[in-house]
Amino acid sequence: MLTPAPGPATRAVSAPGCVPRIVVAAPASGSGKTTVATGLMAALARRGLAVSPHKVGPDYIDPGYHALATGRAGRNLDAYMCGPELVGPLFLHGARGCDIAVVEGVMGLYDGAAGQGELASTAQVAKLLRAPVVLVVDASSQSRSVAALVHGFVSWDPEVRVGGVILNKVASDRHEALLREALESVGVPVLGVLRRAPQVDTPSRHLGLVPVAERRGAAVEAVAAMGAQAEAGCDLEGLVALARTAGTLSCAAWDAAGAVAAAPALSVPAPAPGAAGSGHGSPVRVAVAGGSAFTFSYAEHAELLTAAGAEVVPFDPLRDEELPEGTRGLVVGGGFPEVYAAELSANEPLRKAVGDLARTGAPVAAECAGLLYLCRELDGKPMCGVLEASARMSGRLTLGYRDAVAVTDSVLAGAGERMRGHEFHRTVVEPGAGAAPAWGLRGPERRLEGFVQGNVHASYVHTHWAAAPGAARRFVERCRTS
Repeated sequence: MLTPAPGPATRAVSAPGCVPRIVVAAPASGSGKTTVATGLMAALARRGLAVSPHKVGPDYIDPGYHALATGRAGRNLDAYMCGPELVGPLFLHGARGCDIAVVEGVMGLYDGAAGQGELASTAQVAKLLRAPVVLVVDASSQSRSVAALVHGFVSWDPEVRVGGVILNKVASDRHEALLREALESVGVPVLGVLRRAPQVDTPSRHLGLVPVAERRGAAVEAVAAMGAQAEAGCDLEGLVALARTAGTLSCAAWDAAGAVAAAPALSVPAPAPGAAGSGHGSPVRVAVAGGSAFTFSYAEHAELLTAAGAEVVPFDPLRDEELPEGTRGLVVGGGFPEVYAAELSANEPLRKAVGDLARTGAPVAAECAGLLYLCRELDGKPMCGVLEASARMSGRLTLGYRDAVAVTDSVLAGAGERMRGHEFHRTVVEPGAGAAPAWGLRGPERRLEGFVQGNVHASYVHTHWAAAPGAARRFVERCRTS
């Protein structure tokens, strides 16, 4: 039996850089990474361990399930948007005070940013973290061939250490015996066998799960089922032992305050004496949209805003009819507003409040779903009308990493500044007059994108501010002076 961690007062916390960790990967999408990773997080947490949850890539949805499993914020490790140099520091920041970390991979183990080799792949992140990989294999339609598959993934890159295999969707005891026998020749231990279990399936939308905020009760039950399945079918002691073989990281943990302090200041006029929010000791209130319609947010964004001098106040555009009192700036992130277009439209008082705030010149930063919310209409339903643009659902999925250069000075970036991001949507926006483009996208996706209108920045491109902490500092400084 896995020995539970001591109580909070006596537990020995791993030294910085030495947090035990495993990376849960797979040969391809659809193999069961999220089910296995979330289940392991839940099972280890139920044994009394403080588990740090992480997700490779830009995905916002899986970290919500990870948070349910562990009681800690799920955090992303994206070597494209943040750069390889920040993977280790961001990992250590999220894993502070934890006994073990579980990192869920993205796509297949060696799949990364299109046309850029291993960049942003699970394999690259595993190497950057000096972490062993646990390969989740969908064994539903094979027996002896599993050995050839695993052997190929083990030998492809000698720097990637596959330390164990978890067999998923195994049909029977006889099927399990055939798989184990075949894998004996590969020399990689089987650390788990999971039978087909439809009760842990979770509904999907587009290319991901339905966010936790949209189905919290059912999500809690699903995560509990994943944990029970992992506890019953996986060698938890063996997985913890493997996690303890991870190499030591020599980098320092990322720190929001240090990142903001090192970011360049925005040259803006000083606020008038006595003005609200003036002075370094007076935080400015920044409202951040949340609730079921706006679930896409990286934990580091709120931390950076706070470090830059903001008081971050969440609100729910589906429920709240007013912005938080004293709001000086507004952040509206991503999500699935098309699912809630009718409800968002019906909340006319808040739509008016958002429009009025933007017209006063208060800074507004909106990404993807936030962009749609600021439009005049979405699928024919009235939105906030901040932008003279209309949005509608389409049959085309726009998906991929983006290399962007700011083409217009804004509350997030100065013209010429470069940021990397990610697009993921099935909507199109037909622009009207009155706004300049936000980004010029480079590479194969060369085009102008987004809107800058006064102190409003709205774009389809999701960005990770840990890679550009100046965006948070610039936004808060503009809140102080607008």
